[in-house]
Amino acid sequence: MTENQKIKLTQFSHGAGCGCKIAPGVLDEILKTNFIAPHNEKLIVGNSSKDDAAVYDIGNGQGLISTTDFFMPIVDDALDFGKIASANAISDVYAMGGKPLMAIAILGWPINKLPVELAQQVIEGARIICAEAGIPLAGGHSIDSPEPIFGLAVSGLVDLKNLKQNNTAKEGDFIYITKKIGVGILSTAGKRGLLKEEHIGLAAKQMMQLNKLGEKASSIKGVTAMTDVTGFALLGHLIEMAEGSNLTAEITYSKIPLFEGLDFYTSQKCMPGNTQKNWKSFETKVEGITEELIFTLCDPQTNGGLLITVNPDSKNEFEQLLISEGYENFAKPIGVMKAKGDKVVTIV
Repeated sequence: MTENQKIKLTQFSHGAGCGCKIAPGVLDEILKTNFIAPHNEKLIVGNSSKDDAAVYDIGNGQGLISTTDFFMPIVDDALDFGKIASANAISDVYAMGGKPLMAIAILGWPINKLPVELAQQVIEGARIICAEAGIPLAGGHSIDSPEPIFGLAVSGLVDLKNLKQNNTAKEGDFIYITKKIGVGILSTAGKRGLLKEEHIGLAAKQMMQLNKLGEKASSIKGVTAMTDVTGFALLGHLIEMAEGSNLTAEITYSKIPLFEGLDFYTSQKCMPGNTQKNWKSFETKVEGITEELIFTLCDPQTNGGLLITVNPDSKNEFEQLLISEGYENFAKPIGVMKAKGDKVVTIV
């Protein structure tokens, strides 16, 4: 083992992955403004909604998607960190139903604390994932920073007729998710040295998985809304979806796909710091949750699954797509969108 391989990147950052996100309530305060921006009829999706990316009408029925995402290490391996951060950033394009075009790297590196060779490995991981997505890593910007930071700015294209947003769900729609929940719990367990041998690498493997499904799902007319689950956890992103659509989401906890063995870690209060921050931001909007469920439903995800709502008439078509794309374990709904009630999310 080389000296570089012994270095654990997670020990050089106070946060991890999308768990670095500023809590929803705090973010609302930051973004609050009295400034009235000039109207731009070409800007289809912007700051007025809490969506995954901006979309600009470039004519001929197409929209330009623009997004950026970056964070501090969630794994110790530099190559894997680059892969995860890149897959996470590209996911925002897929979540809008788009096709990524190119990416620009964002790198902050503590030059006096960590070898530059590790930074090179982070960039190499980004190149690998960008190649998997079929896009070039076309450039970037770097700074000397107190903590390691990496991510991408990504551009993509979408046929506007297939554009998916997170606030367009309809009453009666079924709710699906395409990856397991528990990445934050497993990552925290690894950082604390508590991760069981049989769980090593499970979270990282999922976090490196591209959400390409979003581009294909967008062509199904009955897919009414879509977003990806990241730092605000399943509950936070579901709240954004339901609230933005003026509906109430009812989910069945037993149907939510979880990583196996999470009980061992939650019994030891092994959770990211942002779990409780997430909960404090939206506890008044939820009904039917227990302390035990907070660990998983408020667990920050990094490059989590796509959260998708589907019209009942398109249920079979959508589930067949999931099965054909290797998502057979996620081809059942976890809930349904209902008429707006007293709470934004109800858990049964």
